[in-house]
Amino acid sequence: MIIFPNAKINIGLNVLSRRDDGYHNLETTFYPVNIKDALEIVVADELSFESSGLEIPGRVEDNLCVKGYHLLKKDFDLPPVKIHLHKHIPIGAGLGGGSADAAFFIRLINQSFELGMEEERMIGYARKLGADCAFFIKNKPVFAFEIGDEFEQVRLDLSKYQIVLVMPPVHVSTAEAYRGVKPAPVKESLMDLIYEPITEWRKYIKNDFEASVFKDHPEIRGVKAALYEAGALYASMSGSGASVFGIFDKTPDLSGLEEDNEVFRDL
Repeated sequence: MIIFPNAKINIGLNVLSRRDDGYHNLETTFYPVNIKDALEIVVADELSFESSGLEIPGRVEDNLCVKGYHLLKKDFDLPPVKIHLHKHIPIGAGLGGGSADAAFFIRLINQSFELGMEEERMIGYARKLGADCAFFIKNKPVFAFEIGDEFEQVRLDLSKYQIVLVMPPVHVSTAEAYRGVKPAPVKESLMDLIYEPITEWRKYIKNDFEASVFKDHPEIRGVKAALYEAGALYASMSGSGASVFGIFDKTPDLSGLEEDNEVFRDL
């Protein structure tokens, strides 16, 4: 059986404070977009994992799909499976691709073996694999807070706009991004600002990671500037980077960006 995990973008990201457990309290808006991996499982004689497409760094045993299998195996009588992941969502891009794969793996196992888990139980397992994994169980626009795993639904529909995402040839790790950020409280919550007209977002909605990431990677700052020059109503780095998205009310000319960057349209 096969499933297609999709990416997300962050519309705004405020890092509010550092927690005693080493994580950070934050607030952001997660919005799903149409960039997808392909994930397949087949019953096999032993558990295995293989991938194609973009190269996935790290050890196989650290892959979140493999961890997800072992997590579920503790509570369910699962047979061994062969896992194949075709990776298309850029890595180190702030798009949540690894988290999406983990959450969709839980959904796929639940469906394939008729485990009967409701959404809330799947969310509970997903939270154990990563802070934003839980979002991809429901996979609908949300205001996310605490460490990014508590949600409130938001009435946000960008379907009448064109979302374009640009991925420069740069990798920004989450650890690198957090090293440069300075947590601070906000005067007005993103939960309220997200309901302002999109034409006003540029004034009020920010991503706290941009200051340090742009300093170390000026090419990412250049992509954001180019999206505004092309007519974006709003443009921002997604998550901890390195991808940058733009929201347009008409088809933009991005020929100047396509030579050196990967460009995803109609998201």
